[in-house]
Amino acid sequence: MSEAGPGWGRWLLARRSLAPNAKGELETAYYLCGAPIGTSDDELIQVAGARWAVEDCFQTAKTEVGLDQYQVRRFDAWYRHITLALLAHTYLAVTAAISPKALAAASFHSHSARSDVSWHT
Repeated sequence: MSEAGPGWGRWLLARRSLAPNAKGELETAYYLCGAPIGTSDDELIQVAGARWAVEDCFQTAKTEVGLDQYQVRRFDAWYRHITLALLAHTYLAVTAAISPKALAAASFHSHSARSDVSWHT
């Protein structure tokens, strides 16, 4: 690997899983990090954690909205597909996040007026 630039350093970050895998082992993942000298361990961990969240988001988008299901020949077509797929994923995630609250609130207050007329005679 190339040398880090002036004012930059390298760190090895290790992450151990909290739950055992299918084999009953605790997995350990290693990451080579490059950051400005003086970067704290907490900052490195925060950035690494954000990376894992982004990867999880992309994996979910691949399965739910077909992020990886494109066959395009030009950059603008690829860009439109990715943009629309991520927009759809964002809509689904936001809807799922607020949906339980909205459903619970709607179930207690019915907006429909009861009819006083019986259609069964």
